[in-house]
Amino acid sequence: MIDPDDTTAQVAGIAPATAEAPAASMPKPATPDPRLPRLTEVSAFREFLSTGWGTPDRTPPVEPGIAAAAAAHRERLSAAFPGRTLVIASGRAPVRANDSNYDFRPNSDFFWATGCSAEDAVVVLRPSGSGHDATLYIPAPAHPGETGFFADANHGELWVGSAPGPSDWSAVLDLRVELLSALPDALRGAERPLLAGSLTSRHEALALLTLSPELGRVLSELRMIKDEWEIAELRRAVDATVGGFSAVIRELPTAVAGGGERWLQGTFGRHARTTGNGPGYSTIVGSGAHAPTLHWVRCDGPVREEDAILLDMGVETRAFYTADVTRTFPVSGTFSPEQRSVHDLVEASHRAGMAAVRPGRDFTDFHHAAMEVIAQGLHDWGLLPVSVDEALSATGQQHRRYLVCGIGHHLGLDVHDCAMSSYEAYQGGSMAPGMVLTVEPGLYFHAFDETVPPELRGIGVRLEDDLLVTATGAEVLSDALPIDASGIEAWMRAH
Repeated sequence: MIDPDDTTAQVAGIAPATAEAPAASMPKPATPDPRLPRLTEVSAFREFLSTGWGTPDRTPPVEPGIAAAAAAHRERLSAAFPGRTLVIASGRAPVRANDSNYDFRPNSDFFWATGCSAEDAVVVLRPSGSGHDATLYIPAPAHPGETGFFADANHGELWVGSAPGPSDWSAVLDLRVELLSALPDALRGAERPLLAGSLTSRHEALALLTLSPELGRVLSELRMIKDEWEIAELRRAVDATVGGFSAVIRELPTAVAGGGERWLQGTFGRHARTTGNGPGYSTIVGSGAHAPTLHWVRCDGPVREEDAILLDMGVETRAFYTADVTRTFPVSGTFSPEQRSVHDLVEASHRAGMAAVRPGRDFTDFHHAAMEVIAQGLHDWGLLPVSVDEALSATGQQHRRYLVCGIGHHLGLDVHDCAMSSYEAYQGGSMAPGMVLTVEPGLYFHAFDETVPPELRGIGVRLEDDLLVTATGAEVLSDALPIDASGIEAWMRAH
């Protein structure tokens, strides 16, 4: 990777490339060599570099149907805030180290309302008549003839490739688009504008505003109900994820031979980057004693023939909608008796939870249905120090020692979607058609947990599926993957 701030670049004068970065994250530039000129100050160089360029394809990367979907989303948002000015910011890529950033991903609320993936962008919805007019503001791209074309590592086309401008974005999004420099005038005179999204230091016009919990909550709650376009994206994400499971299972021999968990994590990452935008969250690959660790994303352990391996993976589409699926596999292809016993109990809990996903039912119904099965099973195994009823009571919960996490959540643009919703709309609400949920019970017996028999220690099993609530029940979007132990063994042999 070319370093825009190394001595050579500074000597050549190529790169005041991070001049727009926050001061706290800026590296101290190297001292230029006074014997060599800075290219930004060499008129002959600037003149020669400003001519002789054609026009590259600057069509922004958007998925079909996204403009209409985003317009419909804005209509729903507009109806919730009559007469109020609404502002949503896309954010900026976080710093990974020094002057290197992570890949940029737009704020989910911003993308839901615009379909735009531009960094440092802002959308403003101004009251107009009975609704709102929307304008998208983007940073000025650096095209040939501008100093930033060769000197700006964040926006110059010589550095980042094709840089769409306002007319390019407007054409694909059917939305008014202006340069970010026009944002201050756009907000001048706006009465108590509400702000959401992710802020950056570029937005001086927003410096006096604070994020609005009200706007964030409403956006989260509106996103609970997916439209047909969003559901199609989630189906695409799930289908790609199922393919990712196949790719990972095929690599088990290499993992056992020495590649370990990280080989499998990398296999899924490559698949996700090929079929979509990438993994929708940090992939979990927990083999053997790592499987009970709920968020085992280090993935730095070995994979052994005798292990059961827990894979929690999701492909994010190029429109940023993600799947979230978990299965537990026997590395050898056959569950041991102890692994199968744990898997069978989790399967029974999983089926009970999924059966409770129905429109009109309380959101927590599937949680309680799954927990009842887990508590009864643990009691039958002699692992509960109290009765099933006492364990399930609000003052008991002893069974949660082996299942401390929740067992389901909304799914969409975020893997844990709609997180800013109110309690009344989320956990205290009801399931409704158009919601997409996960159901994911498990049992986690840590290798150092002395309350369980030695033969169960180090076994962790989770089953997770993605469900669409329909008008009459629920559709399991991820049902291409079996959930019973025998079906999983057969699926492994086939793949």
